[in-house]
Amino acid sequence: MQVDGEHTEHRSSSSGLQFQLHPLVLINISDHHTRTRANAGGAAAVRVLGCLLGSQAGRTVDISNSFEMRLNPGGGEVDIDEAFLQKKMEQYKQTFPQQDVVGWYATGAELTEADMQIQRKLMEVNESPVFLRLDPSRDPSQKDLPVCLYESELHVLNGVPSFIFVQSKYTIETSEAERIGVDQVAKILPTGAASGTNQLTAHMSSMHSAIKMLISRVALLHQLLLKMQSGEVPFDHDLVRQAAGLIKRLPAIDSPQFGADYTTDHNDTLLSILLATATKGTAACNDIVDKCNLAFDRISLKGGRKGGGGGMGSTIGLGLPLGMLSGGPGFL
Repeated sequence: MQVDGEHTEHRSSSSGLQFQLHPLVLINISDHHTRTRANAGGAAAVRVLGCLLGSQAGRTVDISNSFEMRLNPGGGEVDIDEAFLQKKMEQYKQTFPQQDVVGWYATGAELTEADMQIQRKLMEVNESPVFLRLDPSRDPSQKDLPVCLYESELHVLNGVPSFIFVQSKYTIETSEAERIGVDQVAKILPTGAASGTNQLTAHMSSMHSAIKMLISRVALLHQLLLKMQSGEVPFDHDLVRQAAGLIKRLPAIDSPQFGADYTTDHNDTLLSILLATATKGTAACNDIVDKCNLAFDRISLKGGRKGGGGGMGSTIGLGLPLGMLSGGPGFL
């Protein structure tokens, strides 16, 4: 049994399985690593372990959740607390009976011999577990996720049958609830504020960056097409077809159907704003009427106790009939 790092990095899985990874798993792993590193005083060599939960339908494996694994004190990074693992598996099975342990995760920059030892232990739970490795030390400017997914296969190396890790491809699969949660997490700033002006500023900054990048890409494409037309660079038919398809979409904005739909939506928006404004104004007027009724009722009661001259038909203050101030017929 060995782990051949050079062979592992260049071997691809031949199982034919399709893996769907949910964002909740990546959020859980990142949170686990962040908490552990913070508790350890910011040590960069912190390594966390956990189990992956999911389900398999045919050749598709859906990895939707995860939980942390505990190590025995003083036992090293491969001495898993099996009692804690069994307890967590039973608890999740009671809550999510359709989900099983499909593999495990760990953080690290590269594969080690200890990873294969943990893989062999997890084979007691799942005969073919997958291993998800998250590299927290990777440069954040890279576009690709710092995540690698591995399967274990039996290969003959130097005449000796050995289990090695082979890399598998995966896709990110999200549900509607996960998209809402990830969007909310993305809006939280390092200060912890996720509402008010800070959130609006962050949203507007991201929109400005996206529009700025779009303008730069369009300008770059325009310059490239001009150089192709002048003969400075070789003519790329595929690129020109894509640019032509993009340009053909633009006149759709000036079509009569788009103008009618846009006008309808614009009028509906204005009508909603008008109704909201009218409702707000009516509420303000009602508040003023209530205050006037309360004030003039008190004055009329005082006048009645002093001289008894105040009646329903009498006028008070500005010469307005008391019946109108009390909200009688004909008012408003």
